[in-house]
Amino acid sequence: MIFDVLTLFPEMIESACGYSILKRAVDAGIIRINTINPRDYTLNKHKKVDDTPYGGGAGMVLMVQPYVDAYESVKHSENSVTIMLSPQGKPLTDKIVNGLAQYNQIILLCGHYEGFDERIREIIKPVEISMGDFVLTGGELPALCLIDAVSRKLEGTLGKIESAEDDSFVNGLIEYPHYTKPREYRGLKVPEVLLNGNHKDINEFRLQKSIERTKAKRPDLYRAYMKKSKQTD
Repeated sequence: MIFDVLTLFPEMIESACGYSILKRAVDAGIIRINTINPRDYTLNKHKKVDDTPYGGGAGMVLMVQPYVDAYESVKHSENSVTIMLSPQGKPLTDKIVNGLAQYNQIILLCGHYEGFDERIREIIKPVEISMGDFVLTGGELPALCLIDAVSRKLEGTLGKIESAEDDSFVNGLIEYPHYTKPREYRGLKVPEVLLNGNHKDINEFRLQKSIERTKAKRPDLYRAYMKKSKQTD
């Protein structure tokens, strides 16, 4: 999987991808991270990539020429998708992440300031994805979230692909609680069912806890899960 990231702050992407699981995935050749800085493609001698908005208003708008030229400098694979990180996009979900993991290349457009000149959208025609109904100062953090979420779906990233199979949202539920040593701490004990070695009982316990947690913390997911369960009965 290749991630090509158009960003004014490549150090943010490169630094974050130099640690932990993402670094291991890079070192193992499972993913490759490339950063492209639109400042390197601007025709302005001062490397300017933004300007005041036509029609007035606060803030600065990212200029079309540097971003389109930077985008067109990227070599596209046959199986690629271009994503603009934007609060106007669809909220990122596990279902979308699974779909993105099927591509060989993901090109990410990171915005800043008041956003992109609209002609960037019209020319590039990206898929727009949001992290939620809030606004960040730039697209780098959402891009890193997406890279992390997609990478862990790729075989080899987590060591065992089974590590992701019980994650929250995979089956429509929030993940069950986990425990490790010691067996008791400040009077709080590990549930006995997890100690008896009966995997059928353990799986039933974990499913029940997932359902309980989802009902309490995400009733919207709980209702969807119950509706789906009734349809498959």
